[in-house]
Amino acid sequence: PDIDIDFDDDGRGRVLTWVTQKYGKEKVAHIITYGTMATKMALKDVARVQKLPLSQANQLCKWVPDRIQDPNDKDKQLKINLKNAIMAVPELKAAEESDDPIMRDTIKYAKMLEGNVRGTGVHACGTIICRDDITDWVPVSTADDKETGEKMLVTQYEGSVIEDTGLIKMDFLGLKTLSIIKDAVETVKLSHGIEIDIDNIPIDDEKTYKLYCDGRTIGTFQFESPGMQKYLRELQPSTFEDLIAMNALYRPGPMDYIPDFIDRKHGRKPIEYDIPVMERYLKDTYGITVYQEQVMLLSRLLGNFTRGESDTLRKAMGKKIKSKLDELKPKFIAGGKSNGHDEKVLEKIWGDWEKFASYAFNKSHATCYSWVAYQTAYIKAHYPSEYMATVLSRNLNDIKQVTAYMNECKSLGIAVLGPDINESMIKFSTNKDGNIRFGLAAIKGVGEAAAESIVRERRENGAFTSIYDFMSRVNYSVVNRKCLENIGYAGGFDSLIDFNRSRLFATDQNEINFIELLARYGQRIQQERSNAQQSLFGIDSSSTEDIQKPRVPDAEDWSNIAVLNKEREMTGLYLSSHPLDKFQFILNKLCQVKLGDLTNLTPYNGREIAVAGIVTAVTPLSTKDGRRYARFVLEDYNTNHEFTLFSKDYERFGMLIAENNFLFIKGRVQPRPYREPMELELKIVSIQHLAEIAENISSIRIELSINDVCSTMTDMLVERATASPGTTLLQFMIHDFNEDVKVKLTSKRFRVAPTTDLMNFLESNELNYYINI
Repeated sequence: PDIDIDFDDDGRGRVLTWVTQKYGKEKVAHIITYGTMATKMALKDVARVQKLPLSQANQLCKWVPDRIQDPNDKDKQLKINLKNAIMAVPELKAAEESDDPIMRDTIKYAKMLEGNVRGTGVHACGTIICRDDITDWVPVSTADDKETGEKMLVTQYEGSVIEDTGLIKMDFLGLKTLSIIKDAVETVKLSHGIEIDIDNIPIDDEKTYKLYCDGRTIGTFQFESPGMQKYLRELQPSTFEDLIAMNALYRPGPMDYIPDFIDRKHGRKPIEYDIPVMERYLKDTYGITVYQEQVMLLSRLLGNFTRGESDTLRKAMGKKIKSKLDELKPKFIAGGKSNGHDEKVLEKIWGDWEKFASYAFNKSHATCYSWVAYQTAYIKAHYPSEYMATVLSRNLNDIKQVTAYMNECKSLGIAVLGPDINESMIKFSTNKDGNIRFGLAAIKGVGEAAAESIVRERRENGAFTSIYDFMSRVNYSVVNRKCLENIGYAGGFDSLIDFNRSRLFATDQNEINFIELLARYGQRIQQERSNAQQSLFGIDSSSTEDIQKPRVPDAEDWSNIAVLNKEREMTGLYLSSHPLDKFQFILNKLCQVKLGDLTNLTPYNGREIAVAGIVTAVTPLSTKDGRRYARFVLEDYNTNHEFTLFSKDYERFGMLIAENNFLFIKGRVQPRPYREPMELELKIVSIQHLAEIAENISSIRIELSINDVCSTMTDMLVERATASPGTTLLQFMIHDFNEDVKVKLTSKRFRVAPTTDLMNFLESNELNYYINI
């Protein structure tokens, strides 16, 4: 067998070292991996040798499709290789038959090299342990250990071949979730002084099951996908067995049985057993066979299989070994008949097993993973701030995930605050108000050593009282000028200064910025203190007071977008606010899809849709004949999408495409011309500034139930409308649901402007409203 073991990410290296020391260097080896030349890699490598221009090489790669449909079978996909790609894409076919010999030869040689071994690597977690010296059984090579730099043995057989040599293969896997649990427990201890014994938490905890029933599982292990959240809300799990079953069922194939499983749990469908005695092993899963162990136990109960035979059945069904199943079936039927069971029923059970048992999951595996998942849910249910802070810290390099987790924090009522020199720890942490504070080490260019030095100084000698106090106490051997600047850009010094952070970077007549002057001041203070300690007579406290503090320079305040862009550059995120906040109501009310939805256009085929966002990158380009076009990246709150403006569209809309522009794009989803198989595109119809859309809103219609209309609500609306004068018509639709009556009212007294304040008021009070342009 091969054995897989999950370890805490941080400790995995120690396990590998321990194994090598225990069994001996000559008896332990890592497993080699062979990297073959995939289609695009073959094209790029050959193009480089052939000296084909880079732009043409990139174009060839772009023509290689991600999926190739079999022309003879609509339900079948062909393997991605050059032969099939050339058959499916006319541009590649034309390149293969091109008059340009370099282009033609590039395709010819790439077809010959495709699939060949390009290089070797070391398997991320596979390790071989041998009774004798490895070299007695397997040819070996050596590789450098990335962590220690020492040479280590590596097999020359890859993983699939090792099994045939009879050697044991261990997969030492690093599981990030185990690190998250460890860090979260430590964070709770620091914040509350409570030590969680995570291996002995109650398995029937009410708060944890409430979290599962509400589907609030974002950030937890195994149960966080949107589909799983939906099913959890429907299932309303009440026992640990429910969680194990959902873990096993939520995979392609068995997923089809989840609705049936939910209906049986809630009594909407009867729980039936083909043979009453089967209840013994199927009761926990409401009569549905979910686990491999159930098939094994039932084969022994019904058909008198031995333990060995039941395991053989498990393997045969899991791997669909027809010959072995045909061999075992008569034995099962005969054994079942000898126990007094009807042959037709036994035939049905065997048929069900053949059909569904390949989907059955190993219960012990599902149980272990469900327990780890339950531990994460337990901490999140009881200590949401501490748990989410840990999850954010462990996913810092994945901005998409971090954004999703920050949105989850928002929905939990937890604010994620920017870095603060007096409150931030090394990683994400929680403050006394239960909010999450950005970690200092998470700021670009700061690093753990500098963050640790700042936190240690603050812990030992108290909070920093001013920017001058900070500069006179910081350790300049680990905190350099660049590090200080990046903290300033990220807003880390905002609590110490009473001026716009732009002034930290304003320069004097010698072109030296204020942060540099502050650092020089701090170093002089520290030098004087050091001299005083070495002086025979000591020194007056006034000697450091004589050192003049640099004066805050005059400078123009940065715009909000400039501040936010610097924050994002330093942390990967917009922290104080989001540039799109003032247009959020347009994204909510006028955009049918988010930018992330554009990866799959099939549901919108033939429809006109609108998207909006901020332009974050623009790439001007030109065709061979000199016509200009451009690519640009548009970004909304969670995702981005790259658009291309070809020559005609570029002439119409090119002047709007600039970084930091807020755009509203309308387009029609349609088949891309001259493409087989059918490929969809978003054909841009119009592009406008979001500000222009906001200015052209003709009316805002607020819909209220008659029960919601009261003097408090009226006064609040009047107050907001008065504070936001403009030209937009304010309308109301009042519903009396009991009498099924609607009354439409138009305000003659107020015309408003859709200001951020007014629209935030409507959003935060969850008022149902519509806008018309």
